[in-house]
Amino acid sequence: MILAKVLALGAQLLIPVVDSVPTLNVEQVCTGIAQQGGVTFHDSAIGQEKKDCLDSEQGIRDELVKQWPSFDGSDKVHCTNESRMGGESSYTELLTCLEMARDVRAMRAAEPQDALGTPVGPPKQKH
Repeated sequence: MILAKVLALGAQLLIPVVDSVPTLNVEQVCTGIAQQGGVTFHDSAIGQEKKDCLDSEQGIRDELVKQWPSFDGSDKVHCTNESRMGGESSYTELLTCLEMARDVRAMRAAEPQDALGTPVGPPKQKH
C-alpha cells in the first residue's frame, strides 16, 4: 500500500520535469561566483558580476527551452535532480548534464552489440 502511494507521488513529481524546463533559483550560485571574483565583499564590481551571471543563466535557460524536447525524459529527471542538489542551482550545470547524457547515449548506440544489447568491442572506425 505504501509503495503504491510512493509510486503515485513519484509519478506526479516527474511529470512537470519532463514537460518543461524547471525553474531554478540561480541567485545563490551567481552571488557566490560574483563574490569569488571580487577583492572584498564590498567590491563595487560584485554587483555587475552578479548581474552578468544572472543574465548568462537566463540566456542558457532560453537555450534550454529551445532544446528541451530533444532530450531524453529520464535524463531530464536525473539532470534536474542533480542540478538542484546542494542548494545551488544552475542552468549551466543542467544543460551540461543533459548534453553529456545525450552524447553518451549516442556513443553507446554507435557501439557494436551482441543479441542481448551488450557492447562487444570498440566502435568501428569509418574511413
